[in-house]
Amino acid sequence: MSYLFENSDQVMPSVFYSYAQTAAQEFNHLFREKGVFDNPKNWRDILRLVTYLADEGDTILDFFAGSGTTAHSVINANRKDGGDRKYILVEMGEYFETVMKPRILKVIYSKDWRDGKPVSREGTSHAFKYMKLESYEDALDNVSFTHAKEGQAALELYGDEYLLRYMLDFETRGSASLLNVEKLAAPFRYKLRLRDGEEKRSVSVDLPETFAYLLGLRVRTRKVYHDGERRYLVYRGQTPERGEVVAIWRDTEGWTEDDFERDRDFVQENGLAEGADEVFVNGDSFIPEARPLDSVFKRLMLAGPAVG
Repeated sequence: MSYLFENSDQVMPSVFYSYAQTAAQEFNHLFREKGVFDNPKNWRDILRLVTYLADEGDTILDFFAGSGTTAHSVINANRKDGGDRKYILVEMGEYFETVMKPRILKVIYSKDWRDGKPVSREGTSHAFKYMKLESYEDALDNVSFTHAKEGQAALELYGDEYLLRYMLDFETRGSASLLNVEKLAAPFRYKLRLRDGEEKRSVSVDLPETFAYLLGLRVRTRKVYHDGERRYLVYRGQTPERGEVVAIWRDTEGWTEDDFERDRDFVQENGLAEGADEVFVNGDSFIPEARPLDSVFKRLMLAGPAVG
């Protein structure tokens, strides 16, 4: 026996029902403790919408991501029919690290969970990346004054007007929050201080990924190369305005002229910049046709992301 609404050829009704308790119980099985998130949506309901409305290569956008139900449903939809659907989630709640991210990782690892443990090893190949917007308070925490005593006094006297009209343009040009280009010689160790409740902690910043985003780069490959103890991270992709673009990142702190010559030879011998219309490199270099990305990065950061 089958019901009409279970027929795949039936037009989806405007309203359908599911039990909230079922969704809550299943969600709780993902985590050891109960009550991690109040009133999670049933991922099967979203799966029903996704498979009905979206083709196998579409992107699903959820501006109110909550516990990550949309990601859960998209992952399982692809797992079911081999599709290549993607999702974009936006959330301003403070439970990304404790709920949404762990949920996505768990669903990738195994299809079924009970009492916080995987029931099967039916995982799936998947990758996701996330970006966090720096808050105004975090930006202030990372401000460094060129003339510390005078700058602090001016800030206390004039408040935000001084901060916005003068401090950002000149007085704090070396602040980490505003991209201290002098520290791009060691891009893999760039850090910011962020608030975590009443405390502050130092976190690493993915400068290569941020630059690719601001440049509007449609990344095709992201590869790591090694020259002995040296590590190279090379982005390759395209932008509508620049054509084929390569961005080469490496740690050049303390390098001598011999180091830069070795750097040039390694890039050429391995064809890291081959076929590119434009080559960006962090810091100084002897690489032919390479353009320092430092000033470009700074300008794009203050101007906003490229569109295209």
